[in-house]
Amino acid sequence: MDGNGRWAQARGKPRLFGHHAGARRVREIVEACPDLGVKYLTIFAFSTENWKRTQVEVSGLMKLFKRYLMSETRELVEAGVRVRFIGDRMKLDDTLVALMDELELLTCDNDLVHLTVALNYGGRDEVTRAAKRLCREVAAGVVDPETVDAEMLARHLDTYVLPDPDLVIRTSGEARISNFLLWQSAYSEYEFVDTLWPDFTREEFARVLHSYSHRERRFGAVPG
Repeated sequence: MDGNGRWAQARGKPRLFGHHAGARRVREIVEACPDLGVKYLTIFAFSTENWKRTQVEVSGLMKLFKRYLMSETRELVEAGVRVRFIGDRMKLDDTLVALMDELELLTCDNDLVHLTVALNYGGRDEVTRAAKRLCREVAAGVVDPETVDAEMLARHLDTYVLPDPDLVIRTSGEARISNFLLWQSAYSEYEFVDTLWPDFTREEFARVLHSYSHRERRFGAVPG
């Protein structure tokens, strides 16, 4: 979800104004998922690299996350949305983590849409943390190192209960993946759109999905 800051600056507003607009757009896209046939949606809310931004922006984002979780919990529960968070929670403050834990618990029985929020997330960091967990199991004698394979490592990732993404969409005209789901998106399709995230409507979402539906996915194989 890229382009919030530029969207705000183009309107003569501070970057946080754009992040608030982006949060509202998240709600619209989540609401559109059932009608568009989307069961699993993962959004990149805050990366491990985003701590490099100004203290004002980082602090404002953390307050926005807390406000969003408190204001949207009831509707997410009633709408049948199951919420999960991926990323390293150790650097997040206790209040935010408590809100995340509560939302995951309150929505754990929902199944209409599975919304995953990547918060303090980085693909390399995720794989590193997974490797450390696996190494500890090897060191403890729980796992034979000769049995370690890609499937076993994947079970130690934050996304171990989720399917790999079919489609990754990057907004705002940027043509890079920026450390997002590096392991999981090995065979994902990509769509890079020029639209800034606050302007990414459900209609554009539908257009991108329609375009994706006409692609042939071979997963490295040759068509028969």
